[in-house]
Parts: sequence; C-alpha cells; structure tokens
Amino acid sequence: MFEPVIAPSGTLLGLLQRGRGDGTLHALTAPRAEALAALNHCVLRDPRHDWQVENRSLYYARLYLDLNGELDEIEADLFDVEDALDTEESRTGLALAVLGHLASYGRRDALELLRRYAASGSNWAWALDELALRDDDAGLRALAAPVLARFPADPEGEAELAAAVRDAFEPRPWRLWAEDPRESIATRVRAAQEAGCFDRWQRQMRPSGPRPGWSVRAVFEWAQQGMERGAALYVPAARCLTAVAGPEDRPEIVAAAQDGTDGARCTALRYLADSNDPDALDLIEAAVVTGSPAVVEAALDAFERMRSIAAVDRARGWARRPDPLGAAAGRMLACRGGAEDKDLVLAALREAVRGEGPDAPTLWTLVDGTGRLGIACAAPVLRHIYRETASSHLRGRTARALAATDPSFPSGFAVECLWDCEETTREIAARHAETGDTRVVERLRRLAADPAEEAEVQTAVRSRIGPDTTAG
Repeated sequence: MFEPVIAPSGTLLGLLQRGRGDGTLHALTAPRAEALAALNHCVLRDPRHDWQVENRSLYYARLYLDLNGELDEIEADLFDVEDALDTEESRTGLALAVLGHLASYGRRDALELLRRYAASGSNWAWALDELALRDDDAGLRALAAPVLARFPADPEGEAELAAAVRDAFEPRPWRLWAEDPRESIATRVRAAQEAGCFDRWQRQMRPSGPRPGWSVRAVFEWAQQGMERGAALYVPAARCLTAVAGPEDRPEIVAAAQDGTDGARCTALRYLADSNDPDALDLIEAAVVTGSPAVVEAALDAFERMRSIAAVDRARGWARRPDPLGAAAGRMLACRGGAEDKDLVLAALREAVRGEGPDAPTLWTLVDGTGRLGIACAAPVLRHIYRETASSHLRGRTARALAATDPSFPSGFAVECLWDCEETTREIAARHAETGDTRVVERLRRLAADPAEEAEVQTAVRSRIGPDTTAG
C-alpha cells in the first residue's frame, strides 16, 4: 500500500482525511457535490497511516448519512477490474467497513453492495464479516454456495477452506452453513471446521523456541538465528534468560551486552535492564554509541522500560543530548518524571515537533507526559500538533493533554471533538465541551441516541445530560 498523500489541514479534504470533527462540520456547510467528492476520495483512497488501528469508517458513514450520499463511486471501485489485480485488504477494507455501518443504519443499498461483493469480490472475507454482524440468516445462507465455490474440491482447496473457517473473524456464517439443509454445503463446512480445529491443536503441540534446560549460550544463539532471518526474538529470549540464568551467568551476559552478536546483545541489554542490573545504564549508553541500528533500538526500548530512581536520574542527565538517547530520556521523564522535569519535557516536545514534524512517533509519549505533568505553557505546541497531525490517535492524545493544560479547550477544540473519528476523543469531548454552545447540546443528544456509538462515549454523554436531555 502506498503512503497516503494528506492534504493541508486547512482544506476540507485535509480535515476529512485526518478524521477531525471540523471535517464533518465544514462538509455540512460546503456545497454538497464538493463535500461528497472529498468524502469519496477519503473512502476510496484510505488516508490512514496505520489502517489497522485508526478509526474512520463510522466517521465517514455518518457523513454519508448526513449528506444523503449515493454509493455509486464505492460500487464502481469495489467491482473495478483492479479488485482482481490488487487483492490487499487495505484497498477495499475501509469502503467495506463504511458499508457495514451504513447497513446497520438501515441503508439497504449498502447491504446489497456487501452481499454482491461477498459473492464475487477478492476481499470477500471482510465483506462476510461485516454481513455477519448485520445481515439476517436468509441473506447469509444465500452466500454459502458462491463462497464455497471459491475453494476447489481437491485437497489444496479443502485445506484453504479449513484455514478460512479457522481464521474467520466472525464465525456466524460458517455456523449457519454447517447446519445448511443442502447436504453438499453442510458436509463441506463441517469437515472444514473439524480440520481447522485439528490444525490448531497440532500447532499447539509443536511449540518452537527454547526448552527447559537450555543454557544462556543456547538462548543467545536462538535470538541470533531469529535476527538473521528477520525476526526480532530478543524480547522472548530475555524472558527465557530470566528462567535459565543464575548469578554465575552474569559475566557471560554482561560480555554479550558489550560486544556480542546483535541477537545476543539485544537480549542481554533487555535482560539486564529488566532486572535493574547496576551496569545496565552504562551498557545501554555504550550500545547507543557503538551498536548497530537494531542494537540501538533495543537499547533505547530497554531503557524506557526501566522504572528505577537511578534510571530517572540518568534520564535527567541525558535529556539534553542531541541523539536518540536524549530523545529517549525525554520520553522517560514524560512517563516517570516529576514536576521538576517540566522544562526538560517541554524542551523535548518542542524539539521533536521542530525536528521531526507533527507526526513524529516520539510525540505520543511526550504529549501524554505534557498532560500528565500539566505543562500549561505547552498549550500552543499541543494546538499545533492537534491541527496538523495526520494520526487520529495522536490527535486524541493531544486533546486529552489540552484538556489538562489549556483553559480554552472546553469552548474550543472540545466542541469539534464531539464529531471526531476516534471514540476516545469523542469521550474526552463529551466530558469537557461547554454546553453553552447549542451545537454541543444537540450533538450530545444525538450521540446518546445513536445505537452505533461506543458505550464509553454514551456513558460520558449521560454524565452531562439528564433524563429530560437538558444539558447539565
């Protein structure tokens, strides 16, 4: 999947791509054709940097409802010849999830599109999962034959069918089909269910990796083997060391942390940091200077996991370093520092935005720490991150930090957050948005009555409005 191109934050497209509440508010006042064009662009060209964790589907579905939007462009994209050439879930997943929400709101055209795509589309399993939550038994039974026809009636096809049944996110269709009155369908599905259960049992009986009685050297060798084939195994390897290493093994582990193979070095650093070894901090500092990129990453990760007073004290000394260890020290203080560390955390936040921009991964921890420490003078930087980041998760964390640091948040960003794509952000808004704004009162009422809204959001909403739906 190509990296999405995100439009400027001041444009309607840029707002909708980011999933900001202002995107919906602007779309509802823009010319309908312009709003639908921007909405279709987002749904058909997924704007999320991490499509597996960021939410957009309910946000876009609600806007289709508000605009009474047609689904012609979604239909054309789903059934385009490209669907047979690009079978990655990321190409059609967002559109299918939007259709699922629309079907739950009663849009019959969305339900029919999902049924057609489940019968003939390449990402049929996703469509079937959406239907499993929304369709009736008759609609699902009608899909049994076209879905099973995807799997040839030979050993390879039956194995693929068993894997599909085993890995299905929503089992309801397969359970229905296992009881289908058509014997040819029911027999095949039941056999696939049994084969999937047997395969899962076999995998559980063939565990790989360290065994009791392994030596420290064997654990290091296993970690290095993983490194050589591209699998980072140093975290489970460090846990294994906890089980197999004794006090007499410490010299060997320290030596590995100093100049072992990459797999051994990463494992040893993690083990020593987790056990608060007195040499761990010095070894981490040396690894950042002399290690490979993989070792540096493992050393920083091990350091940030440490919770000792010594680690926090060392972070105060490292925080001004212009290198990855200095950045990690800033994150350490954001998580575990005290009021005396506010200036260092604020400096780290500003440097991250200045040097890496509003989507820097380090900002997640720094933004949380800014809110935790209540750094009021960080509000201008937080507002900038809120406006510009393309990550809806980071924006939500920034909203939480603004709620703790910015007196203008309840009457400002909290209002638009009621329309945000992330439920956690909507929950923050429901708790903080000033109800003097008539839009807030109406939106709270709508969220309270919406069956698709998350329970946590509705709980927050009900804490603001009474039984008579009068804002409180």
